[in-house]
Amino acid sequence: MGAWQPLPEELPAEVRHFVEQLRLLKDRTGMSLVALGTRTAYSKSSWQRYLNASQPPPRQAVVALCRVAGVAGEETERFGVRWELAVRAWPREPVPPVPPVRVPAGGPVPGSVSVPGGEPAPGAEAAVPAAYAVPAARGRDGYEEDPTLPWWDLLDEESSRQPPASRTPRLLLYAALLAVVLLLAAVVGAVTLG
Repeated sequence: MGAWQPLPEELPAEVRHFVEQLRLLKDRTGMSLVALGTRTAYSKSSWQRYLNASQPPPRQAVVALCRVAGVAGEETERFGVRWELAVRAWPREPVPPVPPVRVPAGGPVPGSVSVPGGEPAPGAEAAVPAAYAVPAARGRDGYEEDPTLPWWDLLDEESSRQPPASRTPRLLLYAALLAVVLLLAAVVGAVTLG
């Protein structure tokens, strides 16, 4: 496809290799970043960050790219291993410390109440600013590993996690409910016609 911008020189070898492989895989799809974003549920700007090594992609983004590129089996597993090695070596930006925020037991009080001098009024607490909200759960390396997935990926995951024996009772329950609904419809139809 188009020419890629050069990767930063200071990137670790694992990260460089991983991003280069992702770029080749993306090129193999023949898709633009917009089309790739539509097919994978990750935005064009996210793919730009991932493919320019500005930010590591979540594991599910890599899996989605493999799926779109027609990669399966061992090759997908190799991408998973490359992802893991790259995320461990990915350069970290220092995170500024978050100041502690007191929150009353009943929840935050909307707005802030203060007395002259800028100190909170006795017994009053300020609401927690959105900037200091607790971040979503992160993987052991600090990177999000399970972002919002498209519903079609969630269905595959759910069914693969459940053993066949646990799905059978659920199917029987659905069949029984359907039979009851059909029986009720037949009774109501017979009563209204009769």
